[in-house]
Amino acid sequence: MTVSQQKKPIRKAVFPVAGLGTRFLPATKAIPKEMLPVIDRPLIQYAVDEAREAGIEQMIFVTGRGKSALIDHFDMAFELETTLKGRDKDLSVLEPTRLQPGNLVTVRQQVPMGLGHAIWCARAIVGDEPFAIFLPDELMIGEPGCMKQMVEAYNEVGGNLISVLEVPHEEVSSYGVIAPGKSHGALTEVLGLVEKPKAEDAPSNLIISGRYILQPDVMRVLEGQEKGAGGEIQLTDAMARMIGNQPFHAVTFAGRRFDCGSKAGFVEATLTLALERDDMADEVRAIMRRLLD
Repeated sequence: MTVSQQKKPIRKAVFPVAGLGTRFLPATKAIPKEMLPVIDRPLIQYAVDEAREAGIEQMIFVTGRGKSALIDHFDMAFELETTLKGRDKDLSVLEPTRLQPGNLVTVRQQVPMGLGHAIWCARAIVGDEPFAIFLPDELMIGEPGCMKQMVEAYNEVGGNLISVLEVPHEEVSSYGVIAPGKSHGALTEVLGLVEKPKAEDAPSNLIISGRYILQPDVMRVLEGQEKGAGGEIQLTDAMARMIGNQPFHAVTFAGRRFDCGSKAGFVEATLTLALERDDMADEVRAIMRRLLD
């Protein structure tokens, strides 16, 4: 891989959103988990906003059956907008929900075979370009956003990048962990990846969070990837095979991560962001004090 190939601009992002959201049943029986709101924005909106901030132009949703609400959310709602205009309401709140034709592409993951398989389903649209991956369950809050920090690092070193966060050593067994090499500022060379190691065996306390920039070669690796943990095709396994053959770095995210795939993490995200909003912080703080008392 030449230097110019390693640093092609990141124009496309893949959002694997085909999951069933079983941990949030019955709420997710008819509503995609990515449409669950943190205050007044669904999770998928936070991820798409982060992508656009990073300069990404095309959003690729890897969906499953029953996920049409995700597409509708980013379409023009003619009846709603006409009604709001007739009532002299402000339409600017809907501006982030509009994606132009061609900027949103969907593909189906017909069989749930894991994250690696979901990414592979987008291979025809990704083509021969490097691309980003967003796991919307992981809500990343920072200034600038996580993906913009990663794109800035990518422009410096090229190759493949993953977002990481430092956690206490006793918590690493719940995550994928990197084996680190040389570090320079927020950038760390990745020598290996370990999935959910025992705390005493972990090579570091830097855990993989849900943002990636990968070269298109990963699709060819996934093509022949055997099933891994859980009987699924794992993205981590494919990335591990690329380490040593292509540049691979981790970017330590300067910001906060909320695990909105868990109920407690979802509540934490909602309360945290509510307390930072001028239009509701005082009221929410008063409610919390009353409940704690």
